[in-house]
Amino acid sequence: MSTPRPHRHFVIVPSRPRQRRVLAAVLLLWALSLLVAWSWSARRAAPELTWVREQLHASAAALATANDTIETLRQRESTLKRSDDISRTANQGLQDTLTERDEEIAQLRADVAFYERLVGSSGQRRGLTVHSIRLAPEAGGAWRYSVTLTQNLNRGKISKGDLTLRVDGAKAGQLQTLDWPSLLQQPGAAPQPFSFRYFQQVEGSLMLPAGFAPHRVQVRLRADGADIEQAFPWDGATNAGN
Repeated sequence: MSTPRPHRHFVIVPSRPRQRRVLAAVLLLWALSLLVAWSWSARRAAPELTWVREQLHASAAALATANDTIETLRQRESTLKRSDDISRTANQGLQDTLTERDEEIAQLRADVAFYERLVGSSGQRRGLTVHSIRLAPEAGGAWRYSVTLTQNLNRGKISKGDLTLRVDGAKAGQLQTLDWPSLLQQPGAAPQPFSFRYFQQVEGSLMLPAGFAPHRVQVRLRADGADIEQAFPWDGATNAGN
């Protein structure tokens, strides 16, 4: 016996062309609205974009001009600074030169007055004497001495003799006197000779030991069988050339 087959039901759906047309129209309108909105936005933004670009170019040009101005001012400042340094150096050099010339003039005037007193008719007549002594420091702890000897008692006479120095001072709280060989650091050093008619400057160098504080320098002359001694304060001798 055969099984009966089920019955199939078919549903007939009618076509809806009207709904499709409406949907297509909506989509078209939506696309057109987007196109219109984009076109309107572009037309509205374009003038502002052009203005922004113009302002950007103007700002860039102003910045370039400002940079050029700053660089020019910097160069001018550098030039003025160099010029000011040169002028200051030149003025300082001029002041130093004028000071040196004033000192030279003062020294020349002192020399002229000295010569006038020495050889002039109104000058005081004196025999062999120590007119002055100057002491100046040198490298290595040495001292340069310059002793000026004079005589105008007998203008036709030549004074000859020799000179030695001694320095009185203290070291480690003890008084000491450095004799001529000690000052020259030469045992048995010979005296320094001189020979002149009116005046002579006897020069040389002496050495003081470390830690020695000088107080006085003594000049001893031997001429024509006579001894002449004159003492000078050390500070006065070191300031005599100032």
